[in-house]
Amino acid sequence: MKGQNFLIAALAFAFVIAWFAVINVDAVQVNFMFTKTQIPLILVILASTLFGGLIVGSFGIIRQFRLQRTVRSLEKRLAELAPPSEDGIAGASAHPVSEKETEAASSKASTHASGSAE
Repeated sequence: MKGQNFLIAALAFAFVIAWFAVINVDAVQVNFMFTKTQIPLILVILASTLFGGLIVGSFGIIRQFRLQRTVRSLEKRLAELAPPSEDGIAGASAHPVSEKETEAASSKASTHASGSAE
């Protein structure tokens, strides 16, 4: 559902940009610091949108790689710190759960489920 909402929002944004660009077809003077040229405004708008999207996307990809690297290092550290239990699962017996905690969690979940159904 999240991906579908993102796709709809992206298509709506693309439509607005395209509509705005088609309305502005007049030639404008663009100064590139070393030269000046006449370019249709539609190309300036589309190129600016494209470069902005590429820059934001590259920052997002870099952030994602950093987060994945952090998660991997923390998982490795957790595996080193938690001794393996009899089942072979690391950290399984580190925090034993009592029957009272299990019952409290199940009653809390059932109360929350019945409250949201109304």
